[in-house]
Amino acid sequence: MTELIGYTAALIIGVVLGITGGGGSILTVPVLVYILNYNPIIATAYSLFIVGTTAGFGTIQNFKKGLVVPKTALLFAIPSVIGVYLTRKFIVPGIPDVVFYFGSLQLSKATFLMLLFAIVMFMTAYSMLKTQREEDLIDFKLKSLVLVNIKLFFVGILIGLIGAGGGFLIVPVLLKFAKLPMRKAIGTSLLIITVNSLLGFTGDIQNLSIDWIFLLSFSLISIIGIFIRLYIQNFINEKHLKKVFGVLVLMMSMFIVYKELFS
Repeated sequence: MTELIGYTAALIIGVVLGITGGGGSILTVPVLVYILNYNPIIATAYSLFIVGTTAGFGTIQNFKKGLVVPKTALLFAIPSVIGVYLTRKFIVPGIPDVVFYFGSLQLSKATFLMLLFAIVMFMTAYSMLKTQREEDLIDFKLKSLVLVNIKLFFVGILIGLIGAGGGFLIVPVLLKFAKLPMRKAIGTSLLIITVNSLLGFTGDIQNLSIDWIFLLSFSLISIIGIFIRLYIQNFINEKHLKKVFGVLVLMMSMFIVYKELFS
């Protein structure tokens, strides 16, 4: 039953990933940790592979529709993928088992990563639930391409720490600085997420023992979700579905905080 719930969630992740350009990936780590009982370190690594392969198939479908701008994707992916790879290769293994002590209390590495993940989930939910025009979407107030690259590098570090695609951060950058329309920004963000996630995952291969059978089967089901999204997109209101998913992500962020601090 636990595995059935986990694989059903994988299907949902694929559907939402295709609709939002990255938001569905935010569910991958909680599913792996709280439903399938993986350690957060392994879960964030597996999440990068699952998200990367799923986003890759979504990218292929969007490319056929002319909704991907490869030159822009590669330009914006370079600084973030460097951040992801360095984080998975050096930073995550270097985090101590106990991050800090506060009297008799201590914050473990696993709890630290999950609380960070909860914060990012809250930010993702906020970006999904807030009604705003495309041109107002998360104004980063950057003044130059150099600062954009610095921001993207730190986005890469964040992605590396939590194992999520970071679409809610990447899409606004593409809207504001690449001047892409929303549908092309979502399609292009999937290519960036693919590059970030899969290259970032290579930083884990030497550090972890990978269960490839599970990883490939979970990824396959998530990929099926991408194709389901293509079938149902003419029968659903994607904006309303995005709001519902935003509420789900918000509730999940609060659940993680409760689970890690009070249970």
